[in-house]
Amino acid sequence: MEAQAQARYVKTSAQKARLVIDLIRGRKVDEALAQLNNSNKAVSKVVAKVLKSAMANAENTFHLDVDNLYVKKAYVNEGPTQKRMRARAMGRGVTIRKRSSHITIVLDEG
Repeated sequence: MEAQAQARYVKTSAQKARLVIDLIRGRKVDEALAQLNNSNKAVSKVVAKVLKSAMANAENTFHLDVDNLYVKKAYVNEGPTQKRMRARAMGRGVTIRKRSSHITIVLDEG
């Protein structure tokens, strides 16, 4: 039985979020939370929130034991990119890409 949680349209690039997600993949949930709490990355707070949501889903929906859970799958997909223009010299403009991402965490008993 798997429980999952997802955060969509997180205002960070997928590349930055993958650095944090790679730290917790395959770990037990208490180890993963400890790793996220000690991380200096800003997106680690969002990832911790998704992990806690997946734990609550596992406990309340599927009646799984929280002490036996581990991170089975964790991945980040790219979300939509907002495009903005910035004025540059001689009447030109450059595009600023404001990237977003979708974070998914799947837990399982092990």
